[in-house]
Amino acid sequence: MPLTKEKKAETIAMYGGKKSNTGSIEGQIALLTERMSQIAGHLQDNKKDFSTHRGLMQLVGKRKRLLNYFQKQDLSGYRQLIEKLGIRK
Repeated sequence: MPLTKEKKAETIAMYGGKKSNTGSIEGQIALLTERMSQIAGHLQDNKKDFSTHRGLMQLVGKRKRLLNYFQKQDLSGYRQLIEKLGIRK
């Protein structure tokens, strides 16, 4: 199930500043994290859905690249974001 418009707007407002600031790195990373958690839940029920698993791995790689870029640009913002999202313990 894809993310709804309301959920996307709420996530972007929470992490990326304004609702209209959809291009912010923080907002993009937060949206990817939301989608990844939904897909992970789907894969727990459907263990043999290999095409969805491949899509999840692509999202993981995309988020990793964005996080590396964000870490180089703004280290303190990067640390705050990973703490808020609860990734990279």
